[in-house]
Amino acid sequence: MENLQKPQIICHTEKSLNYTINDVKWIPSSAKFVSIGGNPNGTGVIEVYSLGSDGIEKVSDFSKKDHFKCGTFEASSLNNRHLATGDYTGRMQVWDLEDTLLPIYKGTKHTNAINCIDGVAGTSIGCGAPEIVTGSKDGAVMVWDVRQKDEPVAKFLPADSTTARDCWSVAFGNSYNSEERIVVAGYDNGDIKMYDLKTMKVRWSKCVKNGVVSLQFDRKDIPMNKLVATTLESKIYLYDLRTQHPKKGFAQLIERAHASTVWQAKHLPQNREIFMTTGGAGTLCLWKYNYPEKRVDKDGDGIPIGVIGELLLIQNSTLSSQPITSFDWCRDKIGLSVCSAFDQTLRVLITTKLNLY
Repeated sequence: MENLQKPQIICHTEKSLNYTINDVKWIPSSAKFVSIGGNPNGTGVIEVYSLGSDGIEKVSDFSKKDHFKCGTFEASSLNNRHLATGDYTGRMQVWDLEDTLLPIYKGTKHTNAINCIDGVAGTSIGCGAPEIVTGSKDGAVMVWDVRQKDEPVAKFLPADSTTARDCWSVAFGNSYNSEERIVVAGYDNGDIKMYDLKTMKVRWSKCVKNGVVSLQFDRKDIPMNKLVATTLESKIYLYDLRTQHPKKGFAQLIERAHASTVWQAKHLPQNREIFMTTGGAGTLCLWKYNYPEKRVDKDGDGIPIGVIGELLLIQNSTLSSQPITSFDWCRDKIGLSVCSAFDQTLRVLITTKLNLY
């Protein structure tokens, strides 16, 4: 009976496709989502699907000559809902899904594949300009503003291009007014670097020893609160970002899960203390973070130091025999989500009882 009182992760409907799916994203304020990937011959595919009475129905699609790796709607307004993508040749492009003949914006400054992309301030007001950040195999992290043609507005490049590490994950955060904004980047050697876009300096860095596959702040448009990083070797790192100690940095918590690479961590849009992680064995884990009684304490010298809470596993589920490599919550319907795996299948999921947490 206790199990039935917990949230259940239910596979509502699924659809098998004939190409590799690298990313899935809900189109904001709609019952549609996009599947982003590529064919075996190297061409890129983006398909728009709708959730209808007969399950998953294809609405439209388009192909381009280069394989797509990642995408985001986060830097676009609800009026436009433009999709920003990164591909294997290092191009960042922004597409109008109603007219896909040519991209409405293109950035070509990366010299290798774009592994990850994130956007900010597309729908929020008073939180600065809409921007896109990309991380690439060439080791560079670039921030783009679609109002400025061709050139990124900020670049964080490796000191030596010959020993550059792959950037595997990027995320925006701390964008609570028109001046403050932070980008975090995770690299294949386990480095996590926090770049302050206001001062254009590295604010904090940490090496977690395993490649950082996914990064996400619990919210982008508030003073930074929590950061979740997932890595190879089945590790989840959670940092409390409210208090930075001059020597010890941020308070952290380490959790093991999935017994394989933890591919994604995605916070629930309706509740920032709940997030889902996806694993390399086709598993999903739903977590809830519980704050400690007091989040700040004093060390021996009287300097404020953060206190970490605890992470509670609410539910887990096995959906596939292959790694679940992308996952996205629907902002408009609590508990509705879409994911894709290396078995080339799209799955629409329903997670119940999340409103009780």
